[in-house]
Amino acid sequence: MFPLKLLQRLKPVLPPSGHTGFRSLTGHVVRQSDDTLVKMDNPYREPQKGCLLCSIQVDYKNVQLLSQFVSPHTGRIYGRHITGLCGRKQKEVSKAIKRAHAMGFMSVTHKHPQFMRDPNVCGVKHIN
Repeated sequence: MFPLKLLQRLKPVLPPSGHTGFRSLTGHVVRQSDDTLVKMDNPYREPQKGCLLCSIQVDYKNVQLLSQFVSPHTGRIYGRHITGLCGRKQKEVSKAIKRAHAMGFMSVTHKHPQFMRDPNVCGVKHIN
């Protein structure tokens, strides 16, 4: 009699044979769902920022555009972290600037005074 009462008490807690679900402590069954994972994009990822020159063809003869990426006092080419260009366009701009220097379209040591008042594309603050 005693083993029968013990078995009756343990029966709600023991999993029935052939069942794949889990039993909680309260006695109700939590079934495992056979749903597959849904592929979705990361909702926290920031949208890709477009490059300033991705839609523009870079040419070594366009001195006014190229002078925006050169320091007015030293003539050095601004780096990618300053210009905000993508890698491909930064390389194109630097090659075009070097080509314009070699062909004599641009000054090597400083920015042409005619382009000093152009709007600032890179966001660099110059001391006036």
